[in-house]
Amino acid sequence: MSENHRISSVVLPVFLVWLGLLSPGLSLGAFRAAVAVRDVTPQKRLPVSGGVGPSAPVTRTIGQLTVRALVLENDGTRVALCSTDFLGFPGVLCSKVRSRVAAIPPQNILIGATHCHSAPDCYGFPDGSGKTGADLEYLDSVCLKLAEAINEALDRLEPARVKIATGKAQGRIAYNYYAEKLYDPRCHVIQVLNTAGAPLATLVNYACHPEVIGPDQGIMCPDFVGPLCDRIKERQAGMALFLNSAQGGMVTADCRGPDGKDTQTWEECVRIGRLLADEAIRILAGAPVQENPALFCGSTTIEFPVENEMLRTVVKLSPLGFQLSDRGTVATQVNVVNLGDAQILTIPGEALPNIGFYLKRKMHGQHNLLFGLTNDAFGYILTKEDWNSFERYDYITRTCLGERTGEILIEKALAFVNTCPRPAGLQNK
Repeated sequence: MSENHRISSVVLPVFLVWLGLLSPGLSLGAFRAAVAVRDVTPQKRLPVSGGVGPSAPVTRTIGQLTVRALVLENDGTRVALCSTDFLGFPGVLCSKVRSRVAAIPPQNILIGATHCHSAPDCYGFPDGSGKTGADLEYLDSVCLKLAEAINEALDRLEPARVKIATGKAQGRIAYNYYAEKLYDPRCHVIQVLNTAGAPLATLVNYACHPEVIGPDQGIMCPDFVGPLCDRIKERQAGMALFLNSAQGGMVTADCRGPDGKDTQTWEECVRIGRLLADEAIRILAGAPVQENPALFCGSTTIEFPVENEMLRTVVKLSPLGFQLSDRGTVATQVNVVNLGDAQILTIPGEALPNIGFYLKRKMHGQHNLLFGLTNDAFGYILTKEDWNSFERYDYITRTCLGERTGEILIEKALAFVNTCPRPAGLQNK
């Protein structure tokens, strides 16, 4: 090694830190990772939300609501993948979290919601009188705790490697309420291991509404996601994160009993959560270890027209401070993340399964993951052909921003995907 090369290898990282292009302490050319979790179960019994409209009162709590952060780093890039136990986590709250994390670029902090239907309102949905069940003090505390979790993970970064796998989840987990077989049975799993081979975290990406309990039983809980996380920890697979996928219209938990009626019990949450966790670990079993996986994170902004009068009312009356542009549009962040041979695309709402299948087919990874309800949660996302076309889709049409929402997402997101680098080893795919 020449003397000039020795000097460059020492001076360049310091120079980049001085320029502000790298955060102090960020390692070049070595994959590192860490995870952290915070309990965000409210001390008082806040009402819970299962969708647009008034929240429902609560009489008891089962399990814990949590926020979880997995931080990844390699070769000058840092990314935080976060999961929150709520119906949705709007962009205005994401911005509050990002403002409290100095060592990761804001656009590299991805925050998803599990889409739990038995947790406090994070939107500020108005009731018939214009009042809302959202507790702003509580929501501020959630943002603070998620930022704390990200910062804790940053402080604990350690050398790591990954295993990534895709396979069909077997057993009675999900189905489509509108058309039983119209859903994606594939489960994508990312596991982060330390250098000794012990799992630090297992991320499960699967399309399913966590609404076994729902909002009308007076119970606050994380639904099947809580038992899933507990089971993964019990199986010594590290801390779990669940990120939903294209579960719109209406991919829900298969809690049907022998009589065809839903079994809306905590025991059924445990059954489904444990089964999905076990399937994720089974799917991952034969996956190869990827040493020093390449990491890329890109972001773009997409605007959607808000044609839906009901959602315009939510924007207007919510105390969270949603913003409509002068053109009557809302803007949101969409990310592409490459990790090893996998590619991740975020979706700011609940895409219908046909959109999910199409996006995955057009992406460029060996494993193509969709993180639904991530960076924003704008309701259902469907194509113009399905929007307001037949009675079965009346409800999802009423909770969609507008006729072109799906078309805009597909066009803009895939155009952005095609400008991003291909995942490692798949440049010619």
